[in-house]
Amino acid sequence: MKKYNHYIAFADLLRYPSSDYPEKANKCMAMLKERYPEAALEIEPFVNYMLSHTEDEREELYTKTFDVQPICYLDLGYVIFGEDYKRGAFLLHMQEEQLKEANDCGTDLSDNISNMLTLYTKSDNRALLDELSVKILIPGVEKMISEFKQARVDLKIKVLKKLHKAIIQEDLNHGNVYKNILAALLFVLQKDFENVSFSSVLDPVVDIQHHNTFFGKQTLNIEVNKLASNYKLD
Repeated sequence: MKKYNHYIAFADLLRYPSSDYPEKANKCMAMLKERYPEAALEIEPFVNYMLSHTEDEREELYTKTFDVQPICYLDLGYVIFGEDYKRGAFLLHMQEEQLKEANDCGTDLSDNISNMLTLYTKSDNRALLDELSVKILIPGVEKMISEFKQARVDLKIKVLKKLHKAIIQEDLNHGNVYKNILAALLFVLQKDFENVSFSSVLDPVVDIQHHNTFFGKQTLNIEVNKLASNYKLD
């Protein structure tokens, strides 16, 4: 059976930055250069940023990208299903799978992207991993990357200002290098699972605008979607 131990490199870099973050970034780059040269080119700006900035700056970028004024979210069930009940069912299923493999999810949810990637290094259930890849991970990462499109970011900044959420640090949202690591991850996933297909597909993702806010996460996206309908986002 094919091993997926290389996904731990991505899992580590999509967690809150630790003191050895630059070392982990270098190791990931070395692995990609050897096994996925195209992905190494994608991740290079991310690695260069992490090597040339301080620990405080790395932490700030992570927080601004995924927490305080998030460009996107790291919980893949939420990315795919929004607030639909299917997200809850998927989350429970992932909790069971994580427990089976004794994967300690820490303070994050079982569908957090880092926890799901770590599962790939532990599980021997090929059918599960194949299905998660084509139905959750690949489309989820694609949606995350789409949130980094400049027009989309500009709209989010506009909405945040309108909602008086906070002082916007726009410089941290423009040219954000986390898009690069997600693009590299997407390339690896597509390469590893290029021959996987399922006759059954996920039910259409529900329209998130018909649901109440989930800890306030949806309010921003609803407003952005309304504005986006008046713009063409290339």
